[in-house]
Amino acid sequence: MSQPQDGLRRPARAGRALVAIPIAWIVAVSVIDVLAPPDIHLGPLLVAAPAITPSFGGPRTVGLIAALAVIAQTTIGVLRDPDELLSANHEAQIIALVLVGTSLVIFCVLRERRARELTQVRYVSEAAQRVVLPPLPNQLGPLRVASLYLAAEAEAQIGGDLYAAVRTTSGTRLIVGDVRGKGITAVRDAALLLGAFRGAAHRQASLDELVTYLDRSVCWDLSEPGETNRSGETFITATILDIPDQDVRVEMISCGHPPPLVLRKGRPTTMDARHPAPPLGLGELTLARYHVDSFHFEPGDLLLLYTDGVTEARDSTGTFYPLAERITGWTETDPDAFLGRLRRDLLHYVGGHLNDDAAVIVMERPATPRA
Repeated sequence: MSQPQDGLRRPARAGRALVAIPIAWIVAVSVIDVLAPPDIHLGPLLVAAPAITPSFGGPRTVGLIAALAVIAQTTIGVLRDPDELLSANHEAQIIALVLVGTSLVIFCVLRERRARELTQVRYVSEAAQRVVLPPLPNQLGPLRVASLYLAAEAEAQIGGDLYAAVRTTSGTRLIVGDVRGKGITAVRDAALLLGAFRGAAHRQASLDELVTYLDRSVCWDLSEPGETNRSGETFITATILDIPDQDVRVEMISCGHPPPLVLRKGRPTTMDARHPAPPLGLGELTLARYHVDSFHFEPGDLLLLYTDGVTEARDSTGTFYPLAERITGWTETDPDAFLGRLRRDLLHYVGGHLNDDAAVIVMERPATPRA
């Protein structure tokens, strides 16, 4: 994979100009030490040159600066007094420079190895995200769409939050959800649910039949060998929508997930479910029966779907992000522009770092239908 390696080389090239700083330091200390009175010794200051080099250089640069410092220390001894070169004090200074330089080179080697590993992790996680959780298309029938996934961990670009959309003959079916837990297990459970949704959503079944199938798919997975200890402990909150192309009435089943928001002329309205259902994976335990709710999604409206990583984000005082309050008065009608503003506002509110993964989908039903 050449891209990560190229990314490591660019900072290395940019730091080469800074090599002049430790070299100038070595030259200055050497000249002053040679010209100074016999009772003044500045040689120990040479260790500063290799010590600052790892901040911008790699192991080869550090080794070069350390070698120059050793040579400078030896030269100082020769120029000041050839007999002093063999003194115990001067030999100790040279040995100290060699040990410090060797330690710094080893440190730089380990640091670069770790940096390469982290770069490969990011590269692989981004590839996994494109496979498991690809961005939604910008156009789903007459709807304009924008999607965003923000991972809490910098090195892990995918977690337990999920979303997907499938076109049917009459509209669009969409799911947004959040797997309980984190790590590889959460990613696997998310991939399982997304696969079941994509495989079944296009069938001409009612929304409650679709959700019943998804709940059974999650329960079947938990009953597999080795998974019995997770029954009742692992579940997935989700909202499943059926958005028709020619009708403003949207059908919805909410399985323990935060409710959608409809933004109409800058005023958000929370679409709470009148018949909330338990999260997926708990339906067989609770004998749940799924009831379909509905709300209006009219031309010119923005429909906002999200996971609890958004509404449970906290600022420095521990206050939750007030999503509906923050977006009140926003007049952006383009989903990409709206989502970009929401991303900036959310990250600014939390100080640049989320404590949990967050997924957001913004959809617009244009006032003038597109071909």
